[in-house]
Amino acid sequence: MSYKIKESFLTLQGEGAQAGRLAVFLRFAGCNNWSGRAEDRRKGPADCALWCDTDFVGTDGDGGGQFELGGLLQRVRELWPHGDIAPYVVCTGGEPALQLDQALVDGLHGLGAIVAIETNGTLPLPSGVDWICVSPKRSLDGTPQQLAVTQGQEIKLVLPQPQVDRAWLETLDFEHFFVQPMDGPLQAEAIAFCMDWVRQYPRWRLSLQNHKTLGIR
Repeated sequence: MSYKIKESFLTLQGEGAQAGRLAVFLRFAGCNNWSGRAEDRRKGPADCALWCDTDFVGTDGDGGGQFELGGLLQRVRELWPHGDIAPYVVCTGGEPALQLDQALVDGLHGLGAIVAIETNGTLPLPSGVDWICVSPKRSLDGTPQQLAVTQGQEIKLVLPQPQVDRAWLETLDFEHFFVQPMDGPLQAEAIAFCMDWVRQYPRWRLSLQNHKTLGIR
């Protein structure tokens, strides 16, 4: 299998429980919730298309391309500093579960890597992913999307969104529960909303997009 990668780069993880950690990011092209094109933002199936700010279309980004397994593993080797610390590799998108397969997970483990994924949780994952972050989305009709991934390390809920079923999310088997302010022109209001949410529901913690503040990817 070949993998369509929008971009690949070394950076600091900006969000969630692993914030500040050095990481190789593999941004996979494509998503099952929308095409990534502005003209399709209202064509679903999920309303995240209305606010998503990530470019995952094509393979023309920095370090992007169409890779065979060996070439993608070599790219990870090239990006990670030499030393005795295991590479931390974040598979993101778009929706990485469209492409992430057992061969790639096993290949990354063969490098000694810790494999993380940032996913909407609607597609099953190969076994052995070490760190699973699910960011649940809503269908265009306002109902929660059905999750195929109901356990992992962290839930990351972008707010504000209407009709969030907090109680249902809290029944899922995750170690960390984060709310993250929606980026955009109303970000100050979104931060205030998330802070109020944490005050009301202390199981949840605030996650900020530190990479944007730092001016890194």
